Amino acid sequence: AAADPSSFAVPSRCCTRHLYLRCRADFSARTLRGTAALTARAEGEALRCLVLDTKDLQIFKVTVNGQDAKFAFGEKHSFKGTPLEITFPFELRRGQEAIVELSFESSPNSSALQWFSPEQTSGKKHPFLFSQCQATHCRAIFPCQDTPAVKLTYYAEISVPKELVALMSANRDGEMPDPEDSSRKIYCFSQNVPIPCYLMALVVGALESRKIGPRTLVWAEKELVDKSAYEFAEAEAMLKTAEDLAGPYVWGQYDLLVLPPSFPYGGMENPCLTFVTPTLLAGDRSLSNVIAHEISHSWTGNLVTNKTWEHFWLNEGHTVYLERRIGGRLFGEQFRHFQALGGWRELQNTINTLGDKNPVTNLIPNLSEVDPDVAYSSVPYEKGFALLFHLEQLLGGPDVFMGFLKAYIQHFAYKSIVTEDWKNFLYSYFKDKVDVLDKVDWNSWFHAPGMPPAKPTYDMTLANACVALSQRWIKAKESDLGSFSSADLKEMSSQQLIEFLALLLLEDPLPLSHVQRMQQVYDFNAINNSEIRFRWLRLCIKSRWEDAIPLALKMATDQGRMKFTRPLFRDLYSFDTSRDLAVKTFLEHRASMHPVTSMLVGKDLQLDQ
Repeated sequence: AAADPSSFAVPSRCCTRHLYLRCRADFSARTLRGTAALTARAEGEALRCLVLDTKDLQIFKVTVNGQDAKFAFGEKHSFKGTPLEITFPFELRRGQEAIVELSFESSPNSSALQWFSPEQTSGKKHPFLFSQCQATHCRAIFPCQDTPAVKLTYYAEISVPKELVALMSANRDGEMPDPEDSSRKIYCFSQNVPIPCYLMALVVGALESRKIGPRTLVWAEKELVDKSAYEFAEAEAMLKTAEDLAGPYVWGQYDLLVLPPSFPYGGMENPCLTFVTPTLLAGDRSLSNVIAHEISHSWTGNLVTNKTWEHFWLNEGHTVYLERRIGGRLFGEQFRHFQALGGWRELQNTINTLGDKNPVTNLIPNLSEVDPDVAYSSVPYEKGFALLFHLEQLLGGPDVFMGFLKAYIQHFAYKSIVTEDWKNFLYSYFKDKVDVLDKVDWNSWFHAPGMPPAKPTYDMTLANACVALSQRWIKAKESDLGSFSSADLKEMSSQQLIEFLALLLLEDPLPLSHVQRMQQVYDFNAINNSEIRFRWLRLCIKSRWEDAIPLALKMATDQGRMKFTRPLFRDLYSFDTSRDLAVKTFLEHRASMHPVTSMLVGKDLQLDQ
């Protein structure tokens, strides 16, 4: 049986080690069509078959070392897709390799791809395409062993209309006219570091670039490229800091790509080319921690990888830890503690939403028959970080703990691991502190739902102003509302405003008069910083302010970052006045939304089961 509950592949029998991908992006049919040649190695004796993951794919032909091979689809699963069983025309002995070449076509409704008509882009002239494979959507582009337990190198040739640019999660390796179609060109890519399939990525569009560092270009549509170059100018300083903390950056190039607003995540750590949401473009670099986060994945996640999605916290907890260490180096230790405390609040908020008995709030959830997209939340990030921050404080402070993290990365680089591997290494690294480690309630940290069994200690210097102001609003009576003024915010940073609003969201809703007064004195409606605006609009809807309904609907649909779109739709659905309008607005926008966002918001609004 497969060791990964989210995949049909059985890597203990046969492992794919390299991919040669050739395909054509067809914007009129909204398909990728081509061939995937997988180098497969037998891991057991007498191998006669290979099972690959597929989802909504057509397969036209399969060969093994050039000989035709029989293939058959298994039973379709509700979210895992359909296993493809290939029977080899000969037997492979342990350690022998064969090249399995599949001719395939993706579906126009592939869950991995979003296709845009020209009207849906900033430039309005050319179509656009991007992929998002994490967690289990690579199988909706081409047949593969779609489990993070398997890593492969790849070489790709992508044919696109010649006025467009193609980029992948790889180093660019030149371009040439398409010999079969003079209106197209072929872009070539090579990724020589083995990666799991979820890090395969492709974008095609009218993209321009600006150089912002010795190994970094920012790519975006022309309309956003200069703004993006300004916003992300700290990338090289962050990379250097990360290398100093975690070891050498092995991927060569580190480029950034700003996607259309429907991109469902804050960022995606595709190797050599981080994808980011345009909602990071605040104008003041205040949301650049997302860049530090994606940079950190170059070590934790992309080099040391979770073996299954049940151990996702190994990717995300360590990456948040590194992200905050980078922030601490660049902006001071108090800032790191402030960000860490913000993460604890985010975790409280998530657990309030999901319920403290909900098994998806376990650090290590059971994903048997659970769609990883449905289980996704801040828990692996923030409960994972809290465990590491707690251990840092128990084991001798940041420098001692960073010694462990660097050794951990070196030890498990290029591998995929589970929590037990991490814990065994922790115990062997800190063998002189086993008594301290044995006091940790590992069972509760890993396997209990809700908030963690222990809370780290936080330096409150930067948080105190946020706490004080939020308490003033919570305690204020009608007669006190005159005491608030715009001067309250004079000394507060963007990040402190976010924390102030986050604190209010953890409390019972404020009286309507309070949020109305808040708008009067602080004019939050005029702020376009997405993290501030998101929390402000949630606060208004929770206080049942009808004036905020159109603003919240606009934010929920103008962009599609799930962190913002899902809670806004959920809050609008919970408010009786806006429920019908929320459903109607979603149904109107559904066709142009990202497929995963559309699926999850559909569930949130109880339209789909």
